Amino acid sequence: MVKYLKFLIYISCLYTFAQNDGEKINKKTLLYGGTAHIGNGEVIENSLIIIENGIISTIERSGNLKVDISDADYYEIIGKHVYPGFIVPNTTVGLADIDAVRATVDFDEVGVMNPNVRSIVAYNTDSPIIPTLITNGILMGQVTPRGGVISGLSSVVEFDGWDYEEALFIEDEGLHINWPNNYFYKEKSQKNYYKNLKILKDFFENAKVYYLKNSNEIDIKMEAMKKLFSGERTLFIHANRVKQIKESIIFCKNVGIKKIVLVGGIDSWRITDFLAENNIPVILNRIHRLPIRYDEDINIHFKTPKILHDAGILFCLDYEGDMERMGARNLPFSAGNCVAFGLSKEEALMSITLNTAKILGIDDKVGSLEKGKAATLFVSNGDALDMMGNNILFAFIEGKSLDLNNMQKELYLKYQNKYKID
Repeated sequence: MVKYLKFLIYISCLYTFAQNDGEKINKKTLLYGGTAHIGNGEVIENSLIIIENGIISTIERSGNLKVDISDADYYEIIGKHVYPGFIVPNTTVGLADIDAVRATVDFDEVGVMNPNVRSIVAYNTDSPIIPTLITNGILMGQVTPRGGVISGLSSVVEFDGWDYEEALFIEDEGLHINWPNNYFYKEKSQKNYYKNLKILKDFFENAKVYYLKNSNEIDIKMEAMKKLFSGERTLFIHANRVKQIKESIIFCKNVGIKKIVLVGGIDSWRITDFLAENNIPVILNRIHRLPIRYDEDINIHFKTPKILHDAGILFCLDYEGDMERMGARNLPFSAGNCVAFGLSKEEALMSITLNTAKILGIDDKVGSLEKGKAATLFVSNGDALDMMGNNILFAFIEGKSLDLNNMQKELYLKYQNKYKID
């Protein structure tokens, strides 16, 4: 009898643990009275948002609507702001913790051509950096490999979950290549460029033959390339200078790649006609950086989003570069800087929400506050694109309320208490 009771208690504990850690919350949630920034350019003042089964079932002006709150979690957020969860593309968050410790670095695989490498299996949901992103409203990311000429496959994750399988949102949605740099400092660099370019072009030509031949012999690297030619997978080309960008896009289109996205695009402002003509979306490198040429406008990176917007080019912002994982929490403030250089606040918001979702192919599920989409959103005390206003009060991923604590907050409170700091 005692053994039987112990067994029941054990099963009960497992069930409770699963309920708390794995499953989405099914109870109805009401957010009443906040200013809803939809993410598509629209704003709804005094809004009513109803979340059911992890989905936004209602979003409209509250007006004089009578709402039954007896069976719901009710949040009165009058004077607060509601935003769709921010999305950081092209990031190594969760793939490394300490760059100086090789055992913790999982974003760069050995080898040059690694189309079969899958970043998602190395994604660490326990990374201490992830909670610092959530507390700034960044709730999703595109986990992306680095290194080599063909880096591998990225996946989109939600920044919540017990393990990578639970955090996974879209699996292996894009292949990433680093187009060889044709900016030469010396003769050796020029030789390496032509060598790497030939290797890359030959690899793509062979992959196309493999796709068309449909052989019974399986090559795992070529298998990873097949979906590029069928249009089921996006090719993300990492390139920055004008010649790199044009050369890579022209080649990939000619070889039969259906869906192409430019990543980096530091010189994209110089060739907007070319990008618009070829319908190439752009994931812009971190705009918190200096120009790559001494004679360029010091603010050119801040101006580039407005230039692309005016040219009708779909673009979004990332935070790739030095300290990219720790600094990724500053993504909303990058968007805020764009406002000072021509974009409206709602256009800047789109650059880290709906535009990103469109480029990643997930805009039917997330990226904006619309009926039928996942309730991945947060409530801020003020303007979430402003460092002074970004104060997250509540956050939800598919309707599940998130813990907004992180290690940095804990340290702040620890020393605030010790030294009696007000």
